[in-house]
Amino acid sequence: MPHDFLQPLTGSFAMPAGENPTVAMIEAAFRHHGLNWRYINCEVAPEDLGDAVRGARAMGWRGFNCSIPHKVAVIDHLDGLGESAAIIGAVNTVVRQDDGRLIGENTDGKGFVRALSEVTAPAGQRVVLFGAGGAARAVAVELALAGVSHITVVNRSRDRGEAVAGLIEERTPARADYRPWDGPFSIPEGTGIVVNATSIGLYPHVEATPDIDHDSLTPEMVVADGIHNPPLTRLLQAAQARGCRTADGLGMLVWQGVIGLKYWTGLDADAGVMRKALLDLGL
Repeated sequence: MPHDFLQPLTGSFAMPAGENPTVAMIEAAFRHHGLNWRYINCEVAPEDLGDAVRGARAMGWRGFNCSIPHKVAVIDHLDGLGESAAIIGAVNTVVRQDDGRLIGENTDGKGFVRALSEVTAPAGQRVVLFGAGGAARAVAVELALAGVSHITVVNRSRDRGEAVAGLIEERTPARADYRPWDGPFSIPEGTGIVVNATSIGLYPHVEATPDIDHDSLTPEMVVADGIHNPPLTRLLQAAQARGCRTADGLGMLVWQGVIGLKYWTGLDADAGVMRKALLDLGL
């Protein structure tokens, strides 16, 4: 019987890397679908990123993820960008093409939209988005490309908030504006989707919640949180108590992985298998 001991390689470059659970869900998907592939979690310092990318090229890696602090810096080491990655200006997934070129994609927002779409269709809806960092930028762009009509960016830093709103206005079909976040924010009537794209509520600060007037949440709204640990944040608990439907950050993480696997392998991976792998870790 012939044997093939050459395993196609994928992985992640980040610093720090030890708390990244992506390896667990990706390798669970590889096993479930009978792929003899590997996902290697690598801690790469900023000054070593170029060498890491060149090494991945030399070893024929099929692709890799980039996390903090490499999402912008990696662009200088790639051969091109996908549509939304070019708009966002950041990359979290690199795909090796058949001709050997490395193309940067961004699945942060794509994963969020796929998870959200299991609860509500984004097209035509008005969104209130809390945060203006890299994750918020990716989510805003993908929501706009998915057809939302308007995004209100709520952030404490005016410059960053206006920059995200301006990006949406200039580079996507959606409309956007900025609102300052200087106290409990009241969600405007007519809002269909409320998104927390900040790190507020992330482990170990699980008691924290974004400064939102919970009385302004209505059952017609869907509340989505980008926090994956814990999946049921204080914000989502408050939203459910008000009768809102919710989408958790664990779903966003899982769908990021599903989309990344599709880029690398062409396979439609089982999202349920990947979510179970994360839940088995205690997330």
